[in-house]
Amino acid sequence: MQGSLALVLHAHLPFVRHPEHERFLEESWLFEAITETYLPLLQLLGNWHKDGLPVRLTLGLTPVLCAMLRDPLLQSRYQRHLAELIDLAEKETLRTLWEKPMQELALFYRQRLHESRELYCSFDGNIVAAFRSAQDRGQIEIITSAATHALLPLLAAHRPSLRAQVLGGCDDYAECFGRPPRGIWLPECAYTEELEPVLKEAGLRWFIVDTHGLLQAQPRPRYGIFAPVLTRHGLAAFGRDLASAKQVWSREEGYPGDPRYRDFYRDIGFDLDWDYLKPYLAGAQQRSFTGLKYYRITGQGGARTAYERQPALQAAAEHAAHFLRSRVEQLQQAQAILAREPLIVAPYDAELFGHWWYEGPEFLDRFVRGACNGPDRLALVTPSDYLRAYPTHQVATPAPSSWGEEGYWRVWLNETNTWIVPHLRVAEERMSELTRRFGHSGRVAAGSGDGGAAGAISNALRQAGRELLLAQASDWPFILRTGTSPGYARRRVTAHLLRFTRIYEQLLNGQIEGDWLKQIADQDNLFPNLKWEYWAEG
Repeated sequence: MQGSLALVLHAHLPFVRHPEHERFLEESWLFEAITETYLPLLQLLGNWHKDGLPVRLTLGLTPVLCAMLRDPLLQSRYQRHLAELIDLAEKETLRTLWEKPMQELALFYRQRLHESRELYCSFDGNIVAAFRSAQDRGQIEIITSAATHALLPLLAAHRPSLRAQVLGGCDDYAECFGRPPRGIWLPECAYTEELEPVLKEAGLRWFIVDTHGLLQAQPRPRYGIFAPVLTRHGLAAFGRDLASAKQVWSREEGYPGDPRYRDFYRDIGFDLDWDYLKPYLAGAQQRSFTGLKYYRITGQGGARTAYERQPALQAAAEHAAHFLRSRVEQLQQAQAILAREPLIVAPYDAELFGHWWYEGPEFLDRFVRGACNGPDRLALVTPSDYLRAYPTHQVATPAPSSWGEEGYWRVWLNETNTWIVPHLRVAEERMSELTRRFGHSGRVAAGSGDGGAAGAISNALRQAGRELLLAQASDWPFILRTGTSPGYARRRVTAHLLRFTRIYEQLLNGQIEGDWLKQIADQDNLFPNLKWEYWAEG
């Protein structure tokens, strides 16, 4: 072997759960990702296991995503969503009876949706347990992330909040997967050296930084991005490979832009008659994606052309072969220069494969099979595998960095969202204040099972922690920056901060509203065993 590749898929969605509404548009973000990314990935893992392929992939599952995937309400709503899509696809096979290309696609969608439901029911809707099984049989390494995917460098000035995000994420991982995590996906690959003591406290071994974060490390890394460095705290920092990223992500050169692929944006949810679609739309009074799309990508000003499945699959095969060949050549060139076995780390958002790039799972399948059995063989490893094989590395400190716009945190700290920061700072200090003032009573309640006043204090502290964690999520400033659903993001930040403030005032006044507290705990029901002690000073 001339080198190794670590393919890392990072799966994350904001916590969107609204039991107070029968239907809620933003919950469809989760349902679309399940249908188009998570279930296809599980199907691939099952097929690779059946065929005996020596696959080793890394999968990041964020704690908030795991909470949604394990939630009985969202599981039941997803099954309803899937049943409605199957019904819609059935109707489409009749509506398109005299449009052969469209009817072929309608039949294809109907079949695929039936297969999705069968797969989902095969593990009783517990996608987290299904991924855990893949990890237990050695196919994947699952890594954790911050509890609510907060941009950690923005919390570095308040160490208790940093501890709650990192240690809380590791606690949730252990509950889901029955073991401690080795690696962590730093949200948005955002790194500063101030994070490291908390990462070390959590028992983590490694993380990933963007390309420039490693290349600009001090001292300069001898092997570039083809090997990790060890930080002063003993953590391994792996750098993202720019060449493999460009082939997938580039708007001009990336594979997903090939005109043979399916167009993500042309969906019947926006094209067909409102009355026909209304029973199947996620939002009660607005159009939304259904997942049934009949057109391929067209160039600027080009005519709409029907999507054809076979040419798209051929494109995926060609691109997978090109990607594999490019990685092998890249590793051969690196090995000749470095005189050691190089490693390429290729991280991507998991939702790219299947959701945004519909043929992404087929691309992955062709690539993995080619890497395992083809003439251009390539060792697929995880960062933990690599560290076990090569435990000794150069000591260096990566540069502050992220994989966002301009390489730092401009996306999450700009004119559209800076108003959030001072409110978070106040809430963070107040959360530490609450743990100092009421922590003893809460610990007594936790130790004695007291359901009285001490128990109410413990519940209030825990819920205050949940609301603060949710307000810190990087999703809200990101959405405000991109403008995709700015009203929703603003409402979420405001609601969580207002709830936190109300809990804070109730604790100070000694008048905890138990019924209201239970109501919001039932709504934001993630992290039932959250340790509010993490906000203690220290």
